[in-house]
Amino acid sequence: MRYATTPPDERPAAPSPPSWRKRGRNEGFRIVAVDPGDVRRLNGRWGVVLVPKLGWVRFRWSRRVPAARSYRVIRDRAGRWHVAFAAVPSTLPAPGNGEVVGVDRGIVVSVALSTGELFKAPELRPAERRRLRLLQRRLARQRKGSRRRERTRLAVALLKAREANRRRDWTEQVSTDLARRFDLIYVENLDLRTMTRSAKGTLQRPGRGVRQKAGLNRGILAAGWGRLVDRLEDKAPGRVQRVAAAYTSQTCNACGQIARASRESQSSFRCIACGNQAHADVNAAKNIAAAGQVVAARGGQGSPRPVNREPPTLGAVA
Repeated sequence: MRYATTPPDERPAAPSPPSWRKRGRNEGFRIVAVDPGDVRRLNGRWGVVLVPKLGWVRFRWSRRVPAARSYRVIRDRAGRWHVAFAAVPSTLPAPGNGEVVGVDRGIVVSVALSTGELFKAPELRPAERRRLRLLQRRLARQRKGSRRRERTRLAVALLKAREANRRRDWTEQVSTDLARRFDLIYVENLDLRTMTRSAKGTLQRPGRGVRQKAGLNRGILAAGWGRLVDRLEDKAPGRVQRVAAAYTSQTCNACGQIARASRESQSSFRCIACGNQAHADVNAAKNIAAAGQVVAARGGQGSPRPVNREPPTLGAVA
């Protein structure tokens, strides 16, 4: 279904190759041809659903249940059971104020807007991170297949599920806020599958900096880059545009000078030509918004070229 939304000038991402089923992952089953009377609400907190060969099963009524024709019962890695009703997500209407925003995604700052706003994806608290490390060390020492190891594995999965739930809730809030406030949203066109690919290489050609690349991959995935854009496209279809990401972090939004030396640190940007100072991620978000408007003015053809490219020797200055 995602191939149908891919622009014709872009090559769709290759699907993942088939793999063997693993115990504890993607556990569940799907029920189709659901009648309206198969789902009933008992009170403000609980409801029941009719599962074939099981009868009426009670579940926590956490949100409004849509008029779905199918549902899926799943069991996550933390051992929790969920029931999900299939429905087409609703879109949010455009505010009609003509506002345009550029969105820059990072690791230290998860989302930076061209308006100057900064957002950080939630993580585990320090006490939770310490407990996670202790549990992971305990898991590495325990015998595979033992009951104690299974209890430790469930405790680790529960902490990771808690972090994922917080990140998912944060993504929903940020995407809803952007879809309601801005008419056009410009984001970088990033190939996340390639960016988060392992660098370990092969036995014949082993990779370099494998541990550093693994840490970078974890940071990208923990920031929720892909899910944020997916939810934006679901809530604001046709109002989210992808632009080329080249030189957005090295370009001065004030004068257009491109220089690697202008990016003094992760958060500091000072143009070597005009002296403009700004937060590096906010400066990049402004460049994304400007690049998107240029592409839109050209009718969506091509990407804007650098305005003032630095000499080759200038980029080597520390």
